[in-house]
Amino acid sequence: MTITHLVTHSGGFHADELLSSVILTRLYPEARLIRSRDTSWITPGPDRIIYDVGGQFDAEAQIFDHHQRPNPLRSDGQPYSSFGLIWAQYGRDYLRAMDVPADDIEAIHGAFDRSFVLPVDLVDNGAVNTSEAGPLFSAMTLPVLLESLKTVFDDREEGADDRAFMAALPVARAFVEAQIKRRAAKFRAESMVMAAIEAAGDGRILELPMGMPFRAGVEKAGADHLLFVIHPRGTDWALTTIRQGDDTFENRADLPAAWAGLTDEALQMASGVAGAKFCHNGRFIAVAASREAILKMADAAVADALAQNP
Repeated sequence: MTITHLVTHSGGFHADELLSSVILTRLYPEARLIRSRDTSWITPGPDRIIYDVGGQFDAEAQIFDHHQRPNPLRSDGQPYSSFGLIWAQYGRDYLRAMDVPADDIEAIHGAFDRSFVLPVDLVDNGAVNTSEAGPLFSAMTLPVLLESLKTVFDDREEGADDRAFMAALPVARAFVEAQIKRRAAKFRAESMVMAAIEAAGDGRILELPMGMPFRAGVEKAGADHLLFVIHPRGTDWALTTIRQGDDTFENRADLPAAWAGLTDEALQMASGVAGAKFCHNGRFIAVAASREAILKMADAAVADALAQNP
């Protein structure tokens, strides 16, 4: 039977049912979203998906609550929220609806679950406290930001909670869709980077056709010999460093110290390259006016790096 209703609870909302609604409304755009605790709505039926309410988890019956005891747990014992349950059941269909290539669906489904869904699950279940992010960032976590869109305590106008929920839904959708699109883009970039690595051979410089995420491809290929990356950037060309890892800003090699913070004529004199335009003071990116100029800067940077670490 066609899904005609998506049912979650009324009243105030949390990030888990809001994010679940993002997934389900993409898959069932014609279904009516109902916020209710009425027994007639939260009783399973073939025409509805019920989530974050109802006191049951039964995927076949299309009800996805997590408040009951025993509560549903992941294989590693960590608790699900309704978002985790909905993602496990419908996430792959959602990725197909987002035009993610079939070969990438499993990898993106798992990566999104680990980095985006699981934190929401843990916060919703009290397994992680957002204060652990530190005093500067605790109010900036996604669950807190989404829940800040709820009505204030003394706004008792009829329908205020439902209006706030529906206003928050496109905000939540923007976060989810942006994350999925970025992950899909990384997979596209990886194949392009792998081809560029093959073309580079034993050289120290990786040339890409445009700016794109490249470090994952470099690591996957085991291309430890590469030191710098060049690519066009608008009408200019950029020369960038390669970080040693996700958890560090240390680079495999820095751009020459003599270039740091220089622009135009000063940088051209320091580098000996006509067309050199800019080098960041942090020595992780430089810009030149042409491919020929950036290649000369890259060659000079490689020579400097090898001289520093023979």
